[in-house]
This record gives sequence, C-alpha cells and structure tokens, in this order.
Amino acid sequence: MNQYVRLGVNIDHVATLRNARGGHDPNLLQMALAVEEAGADGITIHLREDRRHITDEDVWLLRSHLRTPMNLEMAATDEMVRIALKAMPKACCIVPEHRREVTTEGGLDVVNQLSGLGMQIAKLIDVGIEVSLFIDADRDQIQAAHDIGAPVVELHTGEYANATARESVENELIRLKEASTFSQSLGLVVNAGHGLTKFNVARIAAIEGMNELNIGHSLIARSLMVGLPAAVKEFREIMDRGCQ
Repeated sequence: MNQYVRLGVNIDHVATLRNARGGHDPNLLQMALAVEEAGADGITIHLREDRRHITDEDVWLLRSHLRTPMNLEMAATDEMVRIALKAMPKACCIVPEHRREVTTEGGLDVVNQLSGLGMQIAKLIDVGIEVSLFIDADRDQIQAAHDIGAPVVELHTGEYANATARESVENELIRLKEASTFSQSLGLVVNAGHGLTKFNVARIAAIEGMNELNIGHSLIARSLMVGLPAAVKEFREIMDRGCQ
C-alpha cells in the first residue's frame, strides 16, 4: 500500500510557551513558517473561548502569511463562527470545548446536537470553508456527521494513544480502522488526531484512505530535543514509512 497522508501541525503550544512570559518569544509566525518549510502540509490552531494559547491577533497574522492551508479548531459557538467567517481559513474543525479541561477530552456528541451543529456548519460551508467534525470512532456519531452535511470527520485517536496493554492498543486500532471504512463508505473524508506521537503515529497513517493527521503536543515537545524543523521532518518520515 502506498498513500500520502497529509501532516497538519498544531502550533498551539508554541503560543503556550510565548504566553508564559508574555511578549513575542517564541515568535508564532516565525515558528509556523519554519514548520511549513520543514514539510508540513498545513497549520492547525485552536482558538479557545478563554484564549489560553492562540489569540485573535494570531489568527489574523497567520491567515495573512501562511503558505499552506490554515485549519482553525473551534467550538461551534456564535462567536467562533463569526470569527471564522471573517478570517476565512481553508478549514475549520469543530471540537467540543470545556473551560476547565487541559486538552480536548473526547469527540463531539453530534447525535444530540443535530440542529445546533447543523446550522453552524452550514454557515461555514456556504462560504466555502471545509468543515470537519472531531468525533469518536463511533458509527452513530459518524452517521450523524454525514446527516448534517459535514464533508470531513476527524477521528479522535486519544483512546488508542492512551492505551498501554497490547490488546487494548489492537482493539482501539481495529475500532479506528472500522470507523474509517464506514466513514468512507458514506463519502466522508477521514482525518485523525489527538495524542499521536512518533511511537504510535505510523499505524494510524497506514489506515487505508486516511487523508490527514493533526499532531501538536508531542511534536512540539520533541522539538525541544531536536529543533522544530527536525521534529516535523521526523514525523513526516515516520508517517511516510507507515504508508509504504
């Protein structure tokens, strides 16, 4: 099997480091351009309600200077939809968001938010923004995503990434493969992400029909050892080997 899987790099935690002291160091735009130069296919940023890392100013700056597509992760709130409609990123990934969570804790409950989510994503799709829904590898959630018109799903890989026992890892991988197959049978584009590292990413990249993986924390953490461009290239090479 030979397939090319896009690598989206989430740079939220470059902003986290910057915000720890204030000011502009590390420079988010400089780091984003370095990520692009090193071989990333896109830049992902999550504009949270509390602006704990990415800020509104970051969105406008990156939107003006990135050479690769910008993927804006956001909650499906009126405020975030207004910002997205003004910024016009290439893509928006709708994620669940809770004020006290450290990171995204699971997939969207699309099944129980059909009308609200449907109205919000329709506004984005109508202006040409590619919308993905971040969901668990669950057939009901996938079907609901399809039913409200989302063209893309991003499968939550957190359970796979957090599994430690071999049997659990294999079971989670099977679940993700089955979810990907079902999604594609409905005509959905399949992305994936959350908790992926250099040690577990290859098997997700190898899932047939996988379009894109979005990786943030572990790649930024790895860059403290080897440098950001080297970390991007390392993940790119691991993904490519997994797809051969």
